[in-house]
Amino acid sequence: MKITILGSGTNLHPRRAAAGYLIQTDFPFLIDFGPRTLTNLLKTGLNRHQLQHFLFTHYHADHFSDFITFYFDAVCHARYVANRPDMTIIGPKGTKKLFGSIMKTFPAFDKPPFRVTLKEIAARTFSLGNTRIIPRTMTHTSQQTCLGYRVEYQGRSFVYSGDACYSSNLVRLCQDVDLAVLDCSFPSNRPGAAHMHAEDCGRVAKEAEIKRLILSHFYPVADQFNVKKQAARNFSGQINLARDLMTVQW
Repeated sequence: MKITILGSGTNLHPRRAAAGYLIQTDFPFLIDFGPRTLTNLLKTGLNRHQLQHFLFTHYHADHFSDFITFYFDAVCHARYVANRPDMTIIGPKGTKKLFGSIMKTFPAFDKPPFRVTLKEIAARTFSLGNTRIIPRTMTHTSQQTCLGYRVEYQGRSFVYSGDACYSSNLVRLCQDVDLAVLDCSFPSNRPGAAHMHAEDCGRVAKEAEIKRLILSHFYPVADQFNVKKQAARNFSGQINLARDLMTVQW
């Protein structure tokens, strides 16, 4: 299993792309596709025209807006350069309405020369190839459903929280996981609404007995404080700070 962090920040962070993660198991797929992550995807050297599966945690713009640019490029490439495989978009309630509207409304987005499948999921485990994926509902905002994902492949496991507050659902999703990338939007001394701060992340890691914790999704204020030290108040295991294009393989 190989994880590449395409974006470790949010919105218009001055030094980081927004949320996006490239997962490589028996094939590559993306979880979230926020602004500026497409540029980082190109830097990985992966052939973007072979990507088929796109998972989304929720639809705040900092988690999906680069998909629009990616999709337009995919349609143009398939029409004028070479065929590409079909595409599957997976996410929470609202996925079909949002992407259906985008593909009907944006010029040249309708009738692509490849099949697009839209799937809405809740808490049901599903598989992509030999990769097992477990979605769970996170606590974020009341306006939309936000999912966290656990990915399991050949005895290895990874969790990405998406945007999340501390919750028992998140702890269960992370239980005994090899690697968890958690929403650390704020430092503990400057907490904000609808996201975790550093000590929350450490609490989840301790209670779930996570093997390795990576803090990510930093608001600019989080970079002004030692969030790693703050998380370590609750968790004594390995803690790393995410950075764009950071890779973990095991």
